[in-house]
Amino acid sequence: MSPPFTIVGLGESLFDVFPDRAILGGAPLNVAHHANQLCSASGGRGVVASRAGTDKLGQRMLEELRVRNLSAEFVQIDAAHPTGRVDITLRNGEPTYDFLADVAWDHLEWTPEWRRLAETCDAVVFGTLAQRCPTSRATAQRFVETARQAVRLFDVNLRVTFYDADSLRRGAELATAIKLNEDELPIVLNLLGLAADDERSRDGATRLLHHFAPSGLRFVVVTHGEKGTELLTGDTSVRGEIARFERHPNADNVGAGDACSAGLLWGWLNNWSPEQTVTLANRLGAFVASQPGATPLLPVDLLASGAASM
Repeated sequence: MSPPFTIVGLGESLFDVFPDRAILGGAPLNVAHHANQLCSASGGRGVVASRAGTDKLGQRMLEELRVRNLSAEFVQIDAAHPTGRVDITLRNGEPTYDFLADVAWDHLEWTPEWRRLAETCDAVVFGTLAQRCPTSRATAQRFVETARQAVRLFDVNLRVTFYDADSLRRGAELATAIKLNEDELPIVLNLLGLAADDERSRDGATRLLHHFAPSGLRFVVVTHGEKGTELLTGDTSVRGEIARFERHPNADNVGAGDACSAGLLWGWLNNWSPEQTVTLANRLGAFVASQPGATPLLPVDLLASGAASM
């Protein structure tokens, strides 16, 4: 049996608003949702550390967290700013995003409750989007700085112009693992001054890993969409088995990378081999990509495969 891990999704919480529906999301919240499903059998939990408004979407968020058996204990309430929202347009199943500005999660506060969570959690995932404003950037970085005992996954998630070299560099310095997709990798390398001409993605990921290893970076993960996930540790690169699931008629790819992140954290916390870890990450990501929205319930056999490998 796995220990009762606490995995924190730190940062934005919002609603993904499609032309015909609004679905609770935000990368850290999505990771916490899937991590909670993986952790709950052994008494662990996924935790959302974010901020919501007092508007109707904020009320709906709290209710949906309750329905998903996710605690709202660390969701701060903001009476001055609206709940996060992103309008999503799909083209051939691929999303484009239009984010509402100056929302509740742009004003994350460092509180005693968050300090205690940071000091005791086993893993935390954080990204670039929630660092687009100075207040939330300072709070997110302080949380991760405090969580030195935890696995710290920097899930890059470049969105429009909500990132810069300073946040990328500091995120990498604070992380034990960095995850980014094959399109984001060259952008990150260029901004950090680590790019080289005519290189393969593996060469760039290896350079990123070696550059930040002195500050504690242990893993770099590069996702390749339906081609799966690549995990680099030192000079070793591993790809797990590619997974396929029957596709729902209204399926989209929103949140597939977040499910992948939950699988990676689960494998690392349980000291799995790189092959086992990436295989679970591929399966979780592929399943979510086969479903509508970012937070479907994981099937029993998929959860069982996570337990069976321990």
